[in-house]
Amino acid sequence: MKVCVFLAEGFEEIEAIGTFAILRRGGVDVDLYAVESDDKTGRFGMTCTNLKPLAEFNANDYQAIVLPGGPGFKVLEANETVKAAIKTFDAEDKLVCAICAGPTVLGRLGYLKGKKYTCFTAMNDDFGGDYQYQYVVKDGHFITGRSAAATIDFGFAILEALCGKKQADAVKEEIYYENK
Repeated sequence: MKVCVFLAEGFEEIEAIGTFAILRRGGVDVDLYAVESDDKTGRFGMTCTNLKPLAEFNANDYQAIVLPGGPGFKVLEANETVKAAIKTFDAEDKLVCAICAGPTVLGRLGYLKGKKYTCFTAMNDDFGGDYQYQYVVKDGHFITGRSAAATIDFGFAILEALCGKKQADAVKEEIYYENK
């Protein structure tokens, strides 16, 4: 299994790196792609280097894409490669995952119409779907997370969708995760 995470300047570190870590613990290959330049600095000053250039992205190589939130969501929303990836993954019923401000990209592009979803509550516009006030919502091949606080649950929802409940539960046990 392979997952692609798109990073734009100002990405929310916990959402990108926390999701990355949960998936890697579960044995999933994760590639981080730089949208618009080589290195990316997150909202709180953490810089990620050695990112893959967006020009090398090939949708056929991945089973899921992840859109983290943070102020960089506007760059993701405007980028033609990211928009084409979302369209391709949707058409092929591959996982499209977004957290916090990330689902706003999906909503503004029309992908949340008729779907149950969540996002950063203050950013919830009328996307034509059914907003759920919970940490993570899965509807078909879309997985959305509400906020930075939802990162661990979001990562596990992706891991379970890709590798099954048994694998996700094994990683939860490994890190002493208890969702009460």
